[in-house]
Amino acid sequence: MMQNDLTQKILFNPLHAEVNELYILSAYATPNMLSWYMKNIYHKTTVPIRINLVVGMVPFDNLSVSIHEGFQNIVSSELPHEISSIKCSYVIDKPAEHANLFIWCKDGHPVTAFTGSANFVQSSFVGRHRNELMDICNPAEAMSYYESVVPRTVYCNHAEIEEYIILRPTHPVLDLECNLVNGLDEYDSVVLSLITKSGEPGTRSGLNWGQRKGREPNQAYIPLPSRIAKSGFFPLEKRHFTAITDDRHQLTLRVEQQNNKAITTPVRNSDLGEYFRNRLGLANGAYVTRADLDQYGRTDVKFVKLDDETFYMDFS
Repeated sequence: MMQNDLTQKILFNPLHAEVNELYILSAYATPNMLSWYMKNIYHKTTVPIRINLVVGMVPFDNLSVSIHEGFQNIVSSELPHEISSIKCSYVIDKPAEHANLFIWCKDGHPVTAFTGSANFVQSSFVGRHRNELMDICNPAEAMSYYESVVPRTVYCNHAEIEEYIILRPTHPVLDLECNLVNGLDEYDSVVLSLITKSGEPGTRSGLNWGQRKGREPNQAYIPLPSRIAKSGFFPLEKRHFTAITDDRHQLTLRVEQQNNKAITTPVRNSDLGEYFRNRLGLANGAYVTRADLDQYGRTDVKFVKLDDETFYMDFS
């Protein structure tokens, strides 16, 4: 049985066998974990892999709006070269599936498989936040079980998916459309400045991080002061987290760079810059000035912590 280094043993070491398919049946899973894996598989394989994820406990616990929309965003997004495709589906009929299986295949043939307590979530695989116990299992038997579940699933991006599952609000302060329905005063919050000590946005940092030769000009990050980074408000260890914005968008973010000084959109650094330029009424790739922020009416952005992986981002 395995207790340590589960991430390496289950998610990365099998790549050395030139496998090209990963089948995951997980009782619970999050788009934050999937985006984390997309980011961290970079340069770890020369053989692009196909990822097929089945989320098993949807008939029992239903699914939050942010989890569902997060999966939909990922399967329709641009993928790294190491991943050829991602499919995500939900078990829709009872009984719900509480099993966890990770099955690696090569050209359709099962090569190695793992089962145990670890769900496909960051608290199981990123950092040491709880103990998990996994073991190697018979890959053919694991694949047979996985395939027996598939007929009771529907893809997350199916045109009529909401006819098959029950969605619940991401958090009690939000409705199904991610509108605020309750106040946020009782929740911890921080306000992060988008300008430097000079009173201007950084010329080659912050919202203008990409304004350098050879860079995608929309690349951006939100500066994070050291005292806030050290406070525990945001997850560290390069864990991904979700921000629900005041205009009902959803961003996957993480804290990174030296001394945890930046909040970025890790899968595609330009996503954050495109978001802010759109809010400011600027063209993609435009240089952001203090005048642009003043005209909009904000030189900062507020984050409210709803839970360890979910935040409300207010730039209204």
